[in-house]
Amino acid sequence: MARKRANGRPRRHNGAVAIPLEVRQAGPTELYIRWDDEKQCTYAVRDLRLACPCANCVDETSGKALLKPKSVAEDVRPVSIVSVGNYALQFKWSDGHDTGIYSYDLLHRLCP
Repeated sequence: MARKRANGRPRRHNGAVAIPLEVRQAGPTELYIRWDDEKQCTYAVRDLRLACPCANCVDETSGKALLKPKSVAEDVRPVSIVSVGNYALQFKWSDGHDTGIYSYDLLHRLCP
């Protein structure tokens, strides 16, 4: 059973963050993730692209967003999604961007 940390993120008895049990495209503009803490999330894929945490999209020093929303097409979508170790997903986007690694913790926090 998941417990909440002071910051609101789920914590397991061993301190681990929630992990996805199922990841799938839920339509042309949505991605569905079912988590092991029973949370189910449907994300707008463009919002995920805009939340890219890579150094090209976010200044590494200040944390300021560098990606301009107007530069991301409304119909952007993931072309492929791969697991990165046991802690993240990496998306290859239809706009050619593929350097963002989305930790499970980040994805869980972004759940609408």
